Amino acid sequence: MTLVDCHFHVWERQNLDWLNGPMQPRIFGPYEPIRRDYPIEEYKADAQSAGVEKAVYVQPNWGPGREIEEVRWVEDLAERTGWPHAIVAPANLMDDSCLEVMQEEARISSRMRGCRQQLHWHENQLYRYAPVPDQMNDPAFRRNLSHVEEMGWLFELQVFSGQMENAAKLVRDFPGITFVLVHAGMLEGDDPETVEAWRSGMARLAENPNIAIKFSGLGTFVHRVDQDLISRIIDDCIGMFGSERCMFGSNFPIEKLWTDYPTMLAAYRAALERYSDEERANVLGATAERIYRI
Repeated sequence: MTLVDCHFHVWERQNLDWLNGPMQPRIFGPYEPIRRDYPIEEYKADAQSAGVEKAVYVQPNWGPGREIEEVRWVEDLAERTGWPHAIVAPANLMDDSCLEVMQEEARISSRMRGCRQQLHWHENQLYRYAPVPDQMNDPAFRRNLSHVEEMGWLFELQVFSGQMENAAKLVRDFPGITFVLVHAGMLEGDDPETVEAWRSGMARLAENPNIAIKFSGLGTFVHRVDQDLISRIIDDCIGMFGSERCMFGSNFPIEKLWTDYPTMLAAYRAALERYSDEERANVLGATAERIYRI
């Protein structure tokens, strides 16, 4: 079984403004320990210490206008080190020039597999990245999302449960695009009302065969490796989507704030113990290999 991390970030100080400017509140809490360079060599050491053999880079918000620069930088890393094996780049689907940006990203790197534009919006401003909760319904966004299909790319979808009804319609309206739901739908609390809203939204999304689930960032709101939480999310998602539409992602170095890679991965392995060999293989590698073509 090939072990794949389908969601990680690397960065250098000159490439991310939040490493240089004043400290800003973040969804994952105080981040002084990772407010530094996180080079590909350190990531490889972290991942390979847990047995990871392949990895997918997902954009970490360099800022608007730097999409091509980011892909060029990551491709240089891959040429030098062999990692990452696939790239998910930024794209501004509210900008009608995005097709030209995507085409240049693809020209730069044969590792390009998709794009992410963070659509998650929450009443809590700390959790809010999109300007409005229903940006996915904007005609400009939808018009430009069609270019993702033209490129043969996937789209990484990031929403909260309150947005999942609109998200399910988006996924249904674009059956030719594979959507990957980041952070397993961003379950932000453990009270019954929050959990039920998340389960209901996830069930609605699961009706669409062209969406897969990424078990990444599950420490985002609790700021720890929580075995019970990881197990509950994995059980619910495999029950709704099947293991062939579920995959592991580390979200390193964010999770490095509260854990190391082997400890985090051990929690996922423990959650998967009761599943078959095939189901475990899907979540820990086969699904990601197929969807990201690596």
